[in-house]
Amino acid sequence: MRRLWLTASGGPFRQTPREEFPNITVERALKHPSWVMGRKITIDSATLFNKGLEMIEARWLFDIEIGRVQVVVHPQSVVHSMVEFVDGSIIAQLSTPDMCLPIQYALTYPERAGSDRVQTHFAKLGSLTFEEPDLDRFPALNLARRAGEAGGTMPAVLNGANEVAVEAFCNRKIGFEQITQTVAGVMKRHQPVTHPSLDEILSADAWARVEAGR
Repeated sequence: MRRLWLTASGGPFRQTPREEFPNITVERALKHPSWVMGRKITIDSATLFNKGLEMIEARWLFDIEIGRVQVVVHPQSVVHSMVEFVDGSIIAQLSTPDMCLPIQYALTYPERAGSDRVQTHFAKLGSLTFEEPDLDRFPALNLARRAGEAGGTMPAVLNGANEVAVEAFCNRKIGFEQITQTVAGVMKRHQPVTHPSLDEILSADAWARVEAGR
């Protein structure tokens, strides 16, 4: 295996100019173009923190260096993930966006249960497109990559700070851009423990939440 590819829809602000970000409201951030999800995950999709967290998950679930976990923006949300092999060939998992399918497969694995719920019509879709993620407008991906590379307690700090920042945004205490700014500031102040115990991970999470609240 050469690389794992995670696809991101790009969220509701994929084409929104950076200068408009200070005016983004909670209502706008909750209008996802592809998925119907809970409030926290929908906001994470708007900042791309969801994909950053998935990068860290993939690094550990598949025992692969985070440098070989890549993200590509795919607005149609039909290709959900891809595995690139050493010979350059790629195998992808595709289906209409519907979380019922992966949930069902998780429950029935390794078997596949019959279902008519998910119907993918390629002719109706017409085309599938892909873009490089804009890291200047969506710095969450770089923050997550830094946390994944640092390892230790840093991913817990990233996650804890983000949860507090998202809640503050939803409560209209901070602006949209301040979500990533808050997480970046907390990460900068953290001294990671390289090989933490569970207690040290929980302590780092608790510290990050308090620090983000400040």
